[in-house]
Amino acid sequence: MAEKINIIGGGLSGTLMAIYLAKRGFEINLFERRPDMRKNKMSAGRSINLALSTRGLHALEKVGLDQEILADAIPMTGRMMHSRTSELNYQPYGKDGQAINSVSRGRLNIRLLELADEFENITLHFNTKCVDLNVEAGSATFEMEDGSNQSFTADRIIGTDGAFAATRARMQMGDRFDYNQFYLQVGYKELEIPAGAMGEFKMEKNALHIWPRGAFMMIALPNPTGDFTCTLFVPFEGEKSFNAIETREDVEKFFAEEFPDALPMMPTLLDDYFKNPTASLVTVRCYPWVKKDKLALMGDAAHAIVPFYGQGMNCSFEDVVVMDECIEKYGSDWNKIFEEYQKLRKPNADAISQLAIQNYTEMAEKVGDQHFMHKKHIEHDLSDLYPTKFKSQYELTTFSLSPYKYALDQGVKNDLLLEKIIADKAEDKIKDPAYMEGLWHLLA
Repeated sequence: MAEKINIIGGGLSGTLMAIYLAKRGFEINLFERRPDMRKNKMSAGRSINLALSTRGLHALEKVGLDQEILADAIPMTGRMMHSRTSELNYQPYGKDGQAINSVSRGRLNIRLLELADEFENITLHFNTKCVDLNVEAGSATFEMEDGSNQSFTADRIIGTDGAFAATRARMQMGDRFDYNQFYLQVGYKELEIPAGAMGEFKMEKNALHIWPRGAFMMIALPNPTGDFTCTLFVPFEGEKSFNAIETREDVEKFFAEEFPDALPMMPTLLDDYFKNPTASLVTVRCYPWVKKDKLALMGDAAHAIVPFYGQGMNCSFEDVVVMDECIEKYGSDWNKIFEEYQKLRKPNADAISQLAIQNYTEMAEKVGDQHFMHKKHIEHDLSDLYPTKFKSQYELTTFSLSPYKYALDQGVKNDLLLEKIIADKAEDKIKDPAYMEGLWHLLA
């Protein structure tokens, strides 16, 4: 008889994990507290657009979905910066051909659910809210759609139920469980730049647009329908904050001053601003992620991160790949599977969490800084000139499968190298291998 695994949380990583496990022959129950978004598209909720990159594509490739999802995505080859005076400045993300891909969270989740439904050994349960866990017994109790409670028992449980996970809450009640949660003092609100009269894009299609303003910013990601999903990141309190913007006149004044080129492209701005909620940005770190061979946390339940590196989904999908590789390695020894999974993933989750917070400062403040821009140009040249010796932190994080921890550490070394070149006033010498030979030790 096949082992039974209950997965609590039918979002992106939970549904993908269900598919991976079903392919290995396990009997899967997948529980989701929301309605079936295939029937009720609104249940997908509002969310920051997702940037699908190498790690996520690698995970999707293993279930045959990578090319299908890419066909409905828009490649973004770089950042397009918008100044207060409406000047544009484009920064490529990587080498020619490298791009991150703007995808719809809802459409991707729906496609994963459709694929999961094709497996006879996956049972999907919607409108099921987890209200209790008995980890030792392997049982989970859910509040069902009719208001009744029902328990389901399995050989093990995987918690993929998000940043405020019920599965993690149960682990917090035990001994020696470390937990840290903190919020940025910045919130976000989704807005829109609609398509033009003929369905055309009003800005460069293949770029992530950023309006960097120091303490706050706005970004915009393209959608296949010609519109852009905009996300406004602003402090909750202060002179220029969500609390200070109270009236329609306040909104119009704020945008006219800070985003003058965007304002004429946003005819529904005032309605969108007051209709759409203001949401917060939370980081969650915890350990351990597993309880014996009975329970494992994954995705946001284990490591919720802020969205500024575009790696939340990619990181969660990589959790799935690593868990699957551990199953391949250790067979039915779930103590070893779970233990190796958390030891491999915890340092990397902490690293991308740190990188994501760090990247908010880069996006909001540094992209307009001349010294920073100078370093970026040198970094780009080094990547082109010495592809086997030098890779930028962004390239390692976004366009490779290198561990996030390695990307974090290498970024510090890269910065030492770049600052040395600038201090030497040697920007023109980097094409000389003899000059660079004396610097490569900084990356060791």
